[in-house]
Order: sequence, then structure tokens, then C-alpha cells
Amino acid sequence: MASLRDIRRRIKSVKNTAQITKAMQMVAASKMRKAQEAALNGRPYAELLNRVLVSLRDRVDSSLHPLLERREVKHELVIVLSTDKGLCGGLNTNLFREVGTFDQATTQFISVGRKSTQFLARTKRNMIADFALKDHPSFLEVKAISKFAIEKFLSGDVDKVTVLYPRFVNTLNQTPTKLSLLPITSLEEAGLIGIEGEPIAAPEGGLLFEPSAESILDAIVPYYIHYSLYQTVLATRASEHSARMVAMKSANDNAKGLVKDLTLEYNKARQAAITTELLEISTAQLALG
Repeated sequence: MASLRDIRRRIKSVKNTAQITKAMQMVAASKMRKAQEAALNGRPYAELLNRVLVSLRDRVDSSLHPLLERREVKHELVIVLSTDKGLCGGLNTNLFREVGTFDQATTQFISVGRKSTQFLARTKRNMIADFALKDHPSFLEVKAISKFAIEKFLSGDVDKVTVLYPRFVNTLNQTPTKLSLLPITSLEEAGLIGIEGEPIAAPEGGLLFEPSAESILDAIVPYYIHYSLYQTVLATRASEHSARMVAMKSANDNAKGLVKDLTLEYNKARQAAITTELLEISTAQLALG
């Protein structure tokens, strides 16, 4: 049985750990709210972008655009969006499990996040680039990644570009999701990254495009790709902070439960020590008498 001093030390150590996890939980909750707001603030623009693309669909031959060209998939490029830090439950583990579904011989990877970089290097996969983003990434930072992917697709090095990221469903649920970024499989899916709801129909009467619908399509399709990747990055940040908040709350609750059990064990040990001491005193008195 552990001594009273050992139990006191364990109680103090667990309480200190609980203070750390509580602070991390509060920080993650604050960052989660900001990340959710950032993702939700992009919804009106995404819906407008979707309406424009749906309206363009019926006016031009979208199959002629190079970024919409479908080819036999011989080589695939996968952009893996992960976190930079750990302590976020099984978020990264579930994400990396999906990496194993890609053919290692024909798949190239782009890592976004320190954890995915470490995983791809450890499993010796063909990682052609890695990018680091800030906690609050800007559109221009993410655009550099999507431009790199577009160049690989247009050059013919890859026939498909996929984004693997943890889609934010709610605070308790983040689902690893594969998004086909290139070629764009359906214009109706445009703008719905991280948005729940039905596809948006083209507005009645259509839209007027100047100078021409073809030139608008040439300009808006690359921008859609940049914005889609940006939305997935925002969803990844919201998922990260949500998972970390839940993990730290669970750790804090477990620490409190452990302190309660250790306190009970300490009281029992202290009570046994007092009883033993009383018995020794009583035995000594009887011996003297």
C-alpha cells in the first residue's frame, strides 16, 4: 500500500495536470468559436458562387475547359490536411487511416500540417511538397497550395487531385472526407464545401454575363478551386479545435475523478494509520498497567 506522502504527491501532480487541461480546454473552446465563425462567414459567398456556376453550366460547353477535363486516372495527387499539434483525440489517427486507401505506387501527396508531414515521412510515401499554415490562415496562403495542385494537373503529371480533410459536422463529430478537387466533377457541388443543405438551383431568368459566359467561366473555375481548398482548411481548423476541446474536457474530467479516488484512498490510509497509532498507545498503557 502506498504511503501517505506518495498519495499526497500523486494528488498534487494530478491536480496540476487538471489545471493544464482545463486551461487548454478553455483556449480550444475560444479558438473553436472563432474557427466556426470563419467557416460560417464564407457560406453566403459560397452560395453566390454556386449560383453563378450553375447558371454558367447551361450556357457553355464546360467540358472544353482544361480544369474540367476528365482523364483516365493513372496518377493521383492527394492533399492531406492535418493539424500541427496533437492532443486532439483521434482526429489525425482517423484521417491517416484513410491515407491507406490510396494506391501508394500511383499516388503523390502534399502535406499541410506538421502531423501529416511526419506521418507521410514515417510511412515512406511519395510526398512531393509540404506546406505550413498559420492558426488563422489567409486566402493567399492557401491559394499557393491550390496553384501548385493546378500546375501539376495542367502539366499532366497527375490526372486527379483529391483533398483529404476532417469535415466539421458538429463539436463531437469530425468525419474524414475525400473531396475531388480536380477535375471538377459537378458544377452543382461548387461552393458547398463545409455547408449542409440542398444544391442550389439556378435563379429564375438566369444571370447576365459580360463580356461573355466563356470568359467568366475561365476566370471563375480557378477561383472556385482556390476557394474550395480555403473552405476545407477552415473546416479543418474548426475540427481541430473542437476535437482538442472535447479531448481536454475528457482529460480534465478523468483527472477530477482520479483526484477523488486518490483522496478516498488517502483518507482510508490516514484513518488506518490513526487506528494503528491508537492501538499502539492502548497496548502500551496496558503493558505499563
